[in-house]
Amino acid sequence: MAFQLPPLPYSTNALAARQMCQETLELHHGKHHQAYVTALNGFVEKNPALQGKSLEDIIKLSYNNPDLAPVFNNAGQHWNHILFWQAMSPTEGGKIPGRLEQKLVSDFGSVAAFKEAFKAAGVGQFGSGWAWLVLAPDGKLKVTKTPNGSNPLATGEGKALLGCDVWEHSYYLDFRNRRPDYLQNWLDNIANYEFALAQLG
Repeated sequence: MAFQLPPLPYSTNALAARQMCQETLELHHGKHHQAYVTALNGFVEKNPALQGKSLEDIIKLSYNNPDLAPVFNNAGQHWNHILFWQAMSPTEGGKIPGRLEQKLVSDFGSVAAFKEAFKAAGVGQFGSGWAWLVLAPDGKLKVTKTPNGSNPLATGEGKALLGCDVWEHSYYLDFRNRRPDYLQNWLDNIANYEFALAQLG
């Protein structure tokens, strides 16, 4: 069964009022994400060892394996983007539910401190990559970052609750080279904290 591009959970213009324009979503979802899915399916088709495996299994199998680096890049980006689309909301963006707010305050000291740490991770990721809010193995919320198509599933740093794409195609039409402004806006107006709470369980 070939991997599929999941539909967006909202229309391509749904985030425009929150500074993520329709063209950004059309290109990011319909072109970039689709390209990762297409490439991944091509690799799986040519490699019997990958056939029948889940996306998560392929990511773990190919992580840090130089022979499977192209497989990992595309599998990782497919997984990352599946989470990314769900981690944004046109209606609830930026609203932090009480139980998650309590956990953020407990583990970071304040919501503002969490946002600063997340923003710093995204800004500090040289080149392309991701900033993440994860539930670490020790039960605490932590912020981490990964380069290119890597993610917390591969690195074992924890369960991803939120992931923000800091590849330039995510923000260049809306913010040009102002990655810090993109991240601040994402945290304040776009991030789906209800989804993060659901992931937290």
